[in-house]
Amino acid sequence: MTPKTSPDLLYDRIAQSFRSQAFLTLLGAQLRSVAPGKVVISCRRRPELGQQQGLLHGGVVATIADVTCGYTALTTMPEGYEVLTAEFKINLLRPVLAEEIVATGQVIKAGRTLVITEAEVRDGNTGTLLAKMLGTMVPTQL
Repeated sequence: MTPKTSPDLLYDRIAQSFRSQAFLTLLGAQLRSVAPGKVVISCRRRPELGQQQGLLHGGVVATIADVTCGYTALTTMPEGYEVLTAEFKINLLRPVLAEEIVATGQVIKAGRTLVITEAEVRDGNTGTLLAKMLGTMVPTQL
């Protein structure tokens, strides 16, 4: 179901959707890059995103990974489609003290019923792997 879209149009489509998510604005998430089957999103650490031990909250890490998987899946959909997360499994591999996290998503398999994706969340400075997600996205027509 991969759309035949120019790179600029694909980026614009994902960026427009990204900007419409108020929660991502609240987190301070940034859309870094978009390509067919691949999206990169980052988020800078702020005190209000921490948990009681001063670490970046696991919910923030999971959200950034999930959104990355979702937009990665959306790059394979034609106009008029969106995707919803049906399921994800995340491994939080290390406590996150990073000043910035960077999630890179890629499509494993794009089908008509399900799109299987994965995301790696890394320390934006050192590149250390912090979390790994496997996501199942469901295409939906608008």
